Amino acid sequence: MIITPSLLGYLAAATLLTLTPGLDTAMVLRTATVEGRQPAAFAAAGIGLGCLIWGASVSLGLGAMLTAAPAAFTVLKWAGAAYLAYLGARLIIRPRRSMVLAIDPAVRARGGFDALRRGLFTNLLNPKIGVFYVSFLPQFTPPGVAMAPYVFMLACIHVVIGLLWSGGLIGATVPIGRYLARPGVVTVLDRLTGCVFIAFGARLALAKR
Repeated sequence: MIITPSLLGYLAAATLLTLTPGLDTAMVLRTATVEGRQPAAFAAAGIGLGCLIWGASVSLGLGAMLTAAPAAFTVLKWAGAAYLAYLGARLIIRPRRSMVLAIDPAVRARGGFDALRRGLFTNLLNPKIGVFYVSFLPQFTPPGVAMAPYVFMLACIHVVIGLLWSGGLIGATVPIGRYLARPGVVTVLDRLTGCVFIAFGARLALAKR
């Protein structure tokens, strides 16, 4: 891969955007502190998988539909807002009472799958990711290269940066988990995270193309 000025600019911009706190950061942090290292890694993988799907869609031209078809954007936007509101309300109404350590392999596998699913659907149901990729990635595509594979490569780079950042978050946060094993702390954390998810859902519902 040839390092060009446009690619260097993209690496800097994508890194800054990844480090900016948002819904993905909140989900990874909450999963790491409450559920542990493995579920947090699955949540980060789900977020990355969602970005890859968005990147593939944009490279094939499907993502442009969100900017050209207001109805498609609106439907996906409200679906994403409703999903975030559901996740937030569930955390507020039914918070955990204590840290649950999954010892049974079947329980641990289910926890990983649930975290992967949460990360994936939260990402896929956010049309702002698709619109962001449509408007952002082509700007860093140099003249004379095939648009589709290059745009998908940029999306893959973004996913790698995101996974590295999530790994750092998980590594820094998991040691704190033993201090959060006390019953009241986890309950407060769940409810605070629920409020954050609902706030992001409201922000998404009010978003314009």
